[in-house]
Amino acid sequence: MANIQSQKWLMPRRSFLRGAGATLALPFLDAMRPLMAAGSSASLPVRIALLYMPNGVRADRWTPEGKGKGFKLSPILSPLEKHKQDLLVLTGLQNKASFTGDGHYVKTGGWLTGTTITKTTGSDIAAGGISMDQIAAQHLGRDTKLPSLELGTEPVATGIDTNVNYTRLYASHISWKTSTVPLPCEINPRVAFDRLFRSRSKGGEKQAADDKSVLDLVSTDAKRLQAKLGQADKNKLEQYLESIREVERRIEAEAASLGAGENLPPELLKKLDELDKRISKGMGKATREEELNSRPRFDHGEHCRIMMDLMVLAFWSDSTRVSSFMFGNDVTGRNFSFLEGVNGGHHDLSHHSNDPGKLDQYEKINRWHVEQYSYMLDRMKEIKEGDGNLLERSMVAFGSPIRDGNAHDPKNVPIVIAGGSKLGLNNGTHEVYDEGTPLCSLWLGMLDKAGVKAKELGDASSALRGIG
Repeated sequence: MANIQSQKWLMPRRSFLRGAGATLALPFLDAMRPLMAAGSSASLPVRIALLYMPNGVRADRWTPEGKGKGFKLSPILSPLEKHKQDLLVLTGLQNKASFTGDGHYVKTGGWLTGTTITKTTGSDIAAGGISMDQIAAQHLGRDTKLPSLELGTEPVATGIDTNVNYTRLYASHISWKTSTVPLPCEINPRVAFDRLFRSRSKGGEKQAADDKSVLDLVSTDAKRLQAKLGQADKNKLEQYLESIREVERRIEAEAASLGAGENLPPELLKKLDELDKRISKGMGKATREEELNSRPRFDHGEHCRIMMDLMVLAFWSDSTRVSSFMFGNDVTGRNFSFLEGVNGGHHDLSHHSNDPGKLDQYEKINRWHVEQYSYMLDRMKEIKEGDGNLLERSMVAFGSPIRDGNAHDPKNVPIVIAGGSKLGLNNGTHEVYDEGTPLCSLWLGMLDKAGVKAKELGDASSALRGIG
């Protein structure tokens, strides 16, 4: 309390660092806190993140042993052991509206809406409802730079899947602003970073801004602010700005090696980086525009981690409070041979036909996705906020709308929630529900914990019991 009382001024919660071509939202600082009990989190925002894993799971290796507080994590979920007390593992949920129609698309398109998509082979796609994240964004996103942030790693799928006569467009969308307006995922980290942290003006100012770190652009404003802050706030701001700088460095490093191939010697990558900078300097604006509009060819693991880091920074800076991330489009054939013991594409291995060799590889891919989820939880728990950390006031869901990829089973879908202990979630629990319990009851429960009132969603009209 002494630090707050010695403060001769208070800042608005929605404060920014500004510079030519850049606007950077600030994390929560003590100087923004009303004069209240020290450590109170009453004025901190709530965040919702939804991480989508394509192609289902190896069903016999997903479900934990036991239920309630005394459960044991399954082999696929084992990378979450250190986060066990932050988890809610939910067994028995389903989206009844996805029972109709064969294949993946009905499940993917309706994962967050609880509705049945319109069967079409054209561009007239329709989900039949608004997705849960967009309901949240209508309320939680009123005071943030972006109402919601949709991220992914693969471009929008095109063409027709003649096996089931659906347009492949459905494989790429889980967020629906309206029943007929899907929100595409941004797959380019550069563009996502700029949307979050860099303002886009016209003319020379824009070109100059494009060539600088966003932190350089706001440095004058940052120094002016630091001179006014107490030591605790100075440390918070310094940590926050360094995290922004680290993500920028990683994006620059990955962009420099686009098209260079994988597993190249460090010495060669260094030369490629030097060449890339020389070309960029000579090409100027054209190179920048080309970079912003190109399809990224990142190492898949690093691509995913950068996107999750962007989500965490977006939450930390309060640039958005609602975000979704698709590890891949459904029916993705991404080759996972970069994992030891895996030799093939994700979709093909999900159609395992109970072959032991394919099942083992399928499980390895599932566990890899869980490891990435664990990585994001690590990052969120490292960030102190109020009297806790960022994860404690966030709800981070991870799952798939398909149980077993081989059977396209939409019952008992794999779903895990992490965080939310400051919101009253019943963490450290494995809840088992009766067959037929709506997945949308979970979505309603999360909305309720976030202070968003929704009477119904899909086939659910009440929040899921047992989540807190």
